[in-house]
Amino acid sequence: MIDFQDVSKSYGEQILFDHVSFRINSGDHIGVVGPNGAGKSTLFGIITGEISADSGSVVLPKNMRIGYLHQQLPTMEDVPTLLDFAADAKPEVREAARNLHEVEHELATGTLTEERKQQLLQRHGQLQTDFEHAGGYRLRSEAEAALCGLGFAVDQFDHLLSTFSGGWQMRANLARTLISRPDILLLDEPSNYLDIPAVEWLCRFLKSFQGTMLLISHDRFLLNRLTSITLEINGGEATRYPGNYDFYRAERENRRLSSESAFRRQERKKKEMQRTIDRFRAKATKAAQAKSWQKALDKMEDITVLDELSFKGTIRLPSPPPCGTEAARIENVSFAYPGQKHLLENISLNIESGDKIAIIGYNGTGKSTLLKLLTGNLTPQSGRVVIGHNVILGYQAQEFADILPAGQSAYDVVRSAAKRDFPLNNIPNVLGSFGFSGTDMDKLCSMLSGGEKIRLCFARIFVNPPNLLVLDEPTTHLDIAAREALQEVLQQYQGTVCFVSHDVEFVRNVATTILAVQPNGNFKKYFGNYDYYLQKIAEAQQAAENAEVQPKAKRLVQEEVDSREKRRERARQRQALSGDKKRAEKRVADLEKELEQLDDEQQSMIHQLSETGGNVNYAEINKKLKANRIRAAQATEEWEKAFEELEEILKLNAEIHNS
Repeated sequence: MIDFQDVSKSYGEQILFDHVSFRINSGDHIGVVGPNGAGKSTLFGIITGEISADSGSVVLPKNMRIGYLHQQLPTMEDVPTLLDFAADAKPEVREAARNLHEVEHELATGTLTEERKQQLLQRHGQLQTDFEHAGGYRLRSEAEAALCGLGFAVDQFDHLLSTFSGGWQMRANLARTLISRPDILLLDEPSNYLDIPAVEWLCRFLKSFQGTMLLISHDRFLLNRLTSITLEINGGEATRYPGNYDFYRAERENRRLSSESAFRRQERKKKEMQRTIDRFRAKATKAAQAKSWQKALDKMEDITVLDELSFKGTIRLPSPPPCGTEAARIENVSFAYPGQKHLLENISLNIESGDKIAIIGYNGTGKSTLLKLLTGNLTPQSGRVVIGHNVILGYQAQEFADILPAGQSAYDVVRSAAKRDFPLNNIPNVLGSFGFSGTDMDKLCSMLSGGEKIRLCFARIFVNPPNLLVLDEPTTHLDIAAREALQEVLQQYQGTVCFVSHDVEFVRNVATTILAVQPNGNFKKYFGNYDYYLQKIAEAQQAAENAEVQPKAKRLVQEEVDSREKRRERARQRQALSGDKKRAEKRVADLEKELEQLDDEQQSMIHQLSETGGNVNYAEINKKLKANRIRAAQATEEWEKAFEELEEILKLNAEIHNS
């Protein structure tokens, strides 16, 4: 376990941890969340010893190996190949391999005494055992499997790591960290630079991790799938929640509402106490008591109200202008970058107005290129892109720096994007719709946060309201709250949306159609959301597996499928009967209860008639007794009919069960 004991850490006036204490138990899978800059990465640095706490202590178990995925690549003395870099995951294996090489080199000299030779052979055997126990013989195969899972091709394994882009190098570093199988795994934004297939693979891989894991991520999919505890770093505090991200959000909102109520109650109490103190302070007989009350008021500890997790900015998309039923059409398009083979070849695609299409697949398969062809930023070598009638394009590229000039203000950016006839006095209204009002309009792009940049990009697009919105990685650099806000407005947007995103939850909640890159390089359209796409992929894989089995196995599989279908049909029929069954059971029970009550009343009246003396009204009791017997006869008849109906339903239910 890892114990933080009264830990404090600050940078200048910014306090990240203020006398924080908490415990991480062995085997915990913890999601670390909090605002950007709150101290999440600093927490990891303190655990690894790369950062020193100002005060307090951190107790770690002895002889525990820590695997730490930084957001930056480690420095390297030489330039290894991709596979060599990924397989070099354990220092003890590296050390054993180096020692083995030295022993083998000395044995190869051939000028050794017999005694020295025996010593070296014994040493060599011990080193081989150490190398094997440390996993040296399986690291390369595990590295190959991890690299393939993260999207690398086998023919890239021998390429120098330096020939890959920064994003792909980070993937290689992720593979290296994962296969080291440490006791404590620290992952800082592991899904950065990953596409959706790689994120799905990462999730499957980490599901089986048995050690202690701490995960910093803005990816709700990973946080919900992989963590059972959430640690919020915020405002100098560390708060532990016993559940995944969705549980944390709900529980934290409950705590926030409770803290607001407690704060209001405390404020009312303070005002009442202050009024009482002011009223009695001038009275000699109450002065001492008023002074005591004042001390109690001064010592009262203020209740802190938790801040809201919801997005603070504003994103309001105006209604799109009307257009034709077809937003765009791609006909037999082929494209290749200079000096390279075709990235896209004979691609055809129809985009209907109102579609919300997510394009998914591994990086480098042409997703962003397809968006650039659609928007006219690239020209195909063959084929054509046809934009629909009265369709107005709005495009947000992936690279913020290419869109937002650092030296320009938010106002300047929107003004430069507006058409010539656009009234300048309306620009503040556009900016205000996206959360830039007052002096915020004068903020330079270089000073904007990730959330502000995304809002400015949308303001830039919607100063000329489009009806076909093309977005390339719109959630990049956004925190979870901003992603959820963007997700919500795109759900409500009435225009057409075509986007690339690596955020599974964002795709799941926005897309109504999936355009997936196929192994042959073509795109296949799935007319449903992300869960529908996963279902179809699973069905296709199952069909492929079924096609390979022997006839007997096929028959068994079909029999199982038929059996499942029969069970489903039986369940459906039983469900259809369940309402009638419940009503019939209730009717029988109600009538039985009424008959019991009538019988009790009847016995009571008979007992009264048997009494002598007193003021017994025999005529009235006989009248009631007659009415009771008539109703009892009617109720008995109704019960018999209701019971027959129930028996018929139970008989049908049994027949369904035995079919």
